[in-house]
Order: sequence, then structure tokens, then C-alpha cells
Amino acid sequence: MIRAEWKALADRLLTAAWRWATPCGALLNLPGRPSHNGARCDGLEGYARTFLAAAFRVSDGSDPLGWIDRYASGLEAGTAAPGRDDAESWPVIGDVGAQGQPMVESASVALGLRVTRRWLWDGLDSLVQDRVEEWLRGALRHVPAPNNWYLFPFTVAGFLESVGRGDAETARARERAMELLETWYCGDGWYSDGDGRAFDHYNGWALHLYPVLDSYLAGKDSPHGGRLCAHLESLAEMFGADGAPIHFGRSLTYRFAAASAVALGAVTGHTPLSHGQSRALIGATVRYFLDRGAIGPNGLLSLGWHGSHAATLQPYSGPASPYWASKAFVCLLAPPHHPLWTDSESVLDEDRVLALPGPGLLVQRTGGTVRLHNHGSDHVGPDEAESAAGDDPHYGRFAYSTETGPTARGDIADNHFCVVVAGQRSVRRRIHPLGAGRTGSCGWAASWHRPVFATVPVMVPALRVESVTVAKGVWELRVHRVLGAPYGSTVEQTGWASSEPSGLHPLHGWEQRDEVEAPHGTAFTPWARVPRLSASVRGTALFAAVAALTEGPAPVTVNGATADTIEVRWEDNTITRITFDPVGVTHRWGEEP
Repeated sequence: MIRAEWKALADRLLTAAWRWATPCGALLNLPGRPSHNGARCDGLEGYARTFLAAAFRVSDGSDPLGWIDRYASGLEAGTAAPGRDDAESWPVIGDVGAQGQPMVESASVALGLRVTRRWLWDGLDSLVQDRVEEWLRGALRHVPAPNNWYLFPFTVAGFLESVGRGDAETARARERAMELLETWYCGDGWYSDGDGRAFDHYNGWALHLYPVLDSYLAGKDSPHGGRLCAHLESLAEMFGADGAPIHFGRSLTYRFAAASAVALGAVTGHTPLSHGQSRALIGATVRYFLDRGAIGPNGLLSLGWHGSHAATLQPYSGPASPYWASKAFVCLLAPPHHPLWTDSESVLDEDRVLALPGPGLLVQRTGGTVRLHNHGSDHVGPDEAESAAGDDPHYGRFAYSTETGPTARGDIADNHFCVVVAGQRSVRRRIHPLGAGRTGSCGWAASWHRPVFATVPVMVPALRVESVTVAKGVWELRVHRVLGAPYGSTVEQTGWASSEPSGLHPLHGWEQRDEVEAPHGTAFTPWARVPRLSASVRGTALFAAVAALTEGPAPVTVNGATADTIEVRWEDNTITRITFDPVGVTHRWGEEP
């Protein structure tokens, strides 16, 4: 996509959204399923998130459709009497869990004002500026959620300081956010989204974006730029050849915001990619969604993935939530003659396997399709009890891809290993990483978890599952060791959920093989089928299978296996050996058979 196409897309999305604006433009009350935050918060979200797209759109001073005047009018009306029940007033900012959502939107308002300062903020009456400041300071005076939310007051404080309104309060907000960011950094360019182990798209569109963009807008080199560069080393490999992001984690309805970190890296220079690679990737990601119905007949971004898809959403998702996709328009901060726009596009098309010990992830890229094997991201807070009721298909599965989505709750779980006790299938909640690395032509990642159940006993004493995934070519070797399984238990392993047949081949320990329907489908297909293996188990036992996104004969045989070791031979005569106690993976050339 060329720069003019990005600007035209912004105008298209904004024009459609503004059909639903209040008379003065303070709220954009888009149609659709309301969030649990209430209609007024949803309307503020419509203003704030589209303002972000408008700000990037006019950042070069070109504003033929008059977006600045519209957002200035809305800003003045919304802050005239915050909290009042009328047609225009914005909700006040409160603590998380009690009117906290406006804090999220305050960051988009502040960032939009900072980008458009000379055209919008500087033209406001001083009394209006004071009112806006007072509303924004609510973000500094209330408690954020214990995760990326701390970057919202950070961003608000950055704007206030940029217009000469900084003080001890703004300094504290910025210092606190940066202190927490340090504690959440886990290496490989990845942050956990708060205490615990939550690694997902929030790394790119929040945890890297806000601090690096803050420095850029201040004309300073970011102390976090090196981490963004490291993050893009792996993030750039997590998009399919068609631009699809991996369908993994929460808030997926933000869609092409997943490419915002790639755009930011190009704008700020903190990237391992060439400008042509960056441009090709962000453009492909936008086209991926536009070509698959992300914009509905009313011209609005729908709540879902390709089109509308309720299972993709969270309770906080409202009609305007998809407009956090506006973050991808950060690319427009690069002026017309920037090499991001003048260099020829160049695509990333090499097959690669990439192990990330920090977040406990394994990336497998083959033929333009990307799979993510999850041995480290669970989105379970450190103070949160493990419960099957909290099962999240977007974190609990062992594998995700750019071509498939997880099955919905109520259907058979795809890419899952469970222990079945008294007729109940276990859930994987808190994930404990055991390592990740590369050996020979293979990459591997390992973890363990305690199976949890929906009813008593929620946990079975001493029951534990240790798991290793080995990626080689298009194949995934999945090995699990079960410890402490009670009498009468069984185990199940499922494969990829797809409308087309996928591969799941038993290697060791499995007794039965079948296929299960998932009638509620996924974000990619309205109906899916899932291959499944099953077997009885008691005490300690080892199970191995090989999976693939497509059907085909398994290219691997078992050389030997015990309760804690398995060795397999691939068709290219290489041998992979997996051991437990401790977990280890080795790969070598085999002797001639």
C-alpha cells in the first residue's frame, strides 16, 4: 500500500464512523453489541479511537475533510460537564472495575492531541484547555488495571508535559509505568502484560508502542528502542504470507493493529527489517482483513475477525472497540519522502523455526503459513486461582496459526491434551515453561501444567502433565508425559480445527483414533472437524503423536520409548531424542538404517 492509500482508508473509516456522532461530535455511538461498560463509555471509545486514526491521518498538515474541526468540537463538548447525563458529556475516569474504561480512552485522546497539537490544541480557548487537562488528570489519579493500563496515565502525562502542564503528578505517573515495564520484561523483545505470564499482541500495540512513540514525539531516542527491534525479530515472522496475524490472545478484534509495532519500528528506525519489508508487511495485513469482510455493509469495522464473530470478543468489546486498529496508521508519521514509502516492497518468505525462551513460545513458519506453539503464555494472574471456569481458548491451547482459530467453548478443544477423570476433561490454565531452543533443523519448546477440572475435585492430587513440542518442516512432534493419573483415567490429544482434513498420527501410547465435529466452528470457518487420539492411563505414562495442518503420511517412526524418554527417526534419517527429568531435546544424524 502506498501512503495515499493509507490516507484514503483512514478517511473511509472515519467518514463511516462519523455518521453516528452526536450533534457536537463528543460521542460516536456506533451500532452493535454493547460492551459491559455501558453506552456512554462505548460512545467515548468511538470518539477516542477514531481520533487516533484522524490524528495520524492529518499529521502532515493535510486535512481536506476537516477532521481537526470535528474533533475539536467534540473535545469541547465532551469535557464541558463530565459525568452529566446528556447528549455529549464524557464519563469521568475512575478506578479499574469502577468506571475505569475511560482511562483507556484517555490515552488515545492524549496521543491524538499530541500528534495534532499545532492544529488542534494550540487553537483551543485556554478555558477549554483547562477543562481537557482536568478530565485527563483523572487517569493520573485513579488505579489502572495491573497490566499495560499503566501506560495510559504514562501517555496522558507525556502529553501534559509536552504542552507545559507537567508537574510532580505527571512525573510520578511516568516513573511508575517505567518501573513496572522493567519488571515485566522477559527477554527476546517480549514483555508480560502485567505480573504473571501473558504474552500476546499487546506487546506490539501497547507495551512497545506507547513508550517508544512517546520518545519519538518528544524528539528523543527511546531507551526502549532496542527492545522494540528485538521484538520485531520474532514478531515479523508471525504474519502469514497473506498478511494474516496469528489468531492468538485477547482483543483480536483490533485486527491490523497487530502490525502497528512494525510500522512504528520503520518510523523510528528501531527495526531489523528493511523499509521495503516493513511496508509490504503492514500493507498485507490491512489488505488481509479488508479482503475478508472486516468492514461491514455500513462501512464500519465489525466486531470479530474476518467479519463478525462473537467468540473472538471479550466482555469489554463494544461497537467501537475494533477502532484500536487505528494504531496501524502510525505509519503516516513517516513523511511522503520517507524510505518506508519510496523503497520497493520486499516480502519475508523464508521458512524458519524460531524458539523464544523468554515468553516460552515456538514459531514455525513454512510455506507462508505460521504456527505458534504455546509453552509460556497463559493470561492467569499471579493472584488468580486455577479454575476450569476460567478456561480461555485463546491462551490454553498448545498451538495457534495464521490459518486456523481455536474452537469455541462448548465444542471439542482443538490442539489440546487433556486427562479425563470421572468423565470430565481437564483444562490447561497456568503454564510453567521448561525451556525452548533450537537443535539441528528442529526447534522445540516445553512446559508443564496441572490439569484442572470443572467440578470437585478441581485438581487431582499429584496429577501433572509435562509437554514438549518439536517443530521440523511442516510437522509438529507432540510428546506428553503424564504423572499421577488415577485409576480409570483416559487421555486425549486433539489436532488442528479446520474444514479440511488435518493430520494427527499416533506414534506411542495411543489406542484409538477418531474425528470430532466442532459445529460452532472458528473465526475462519463456520464448521470444523478436529482429529483426536485417546488412550487409557494410570500412574506415569508417555504419549507421542505427530501433527500437521494438512493430511499426509507421517514422516517419522519411533526408535524406542520408555516412561521418560522417546527417540524418533525422521524420513531424512535425522533422529530426535526427548528426555524428561530434566527435559531435554537433542537432534542428530542417524546411522544408516
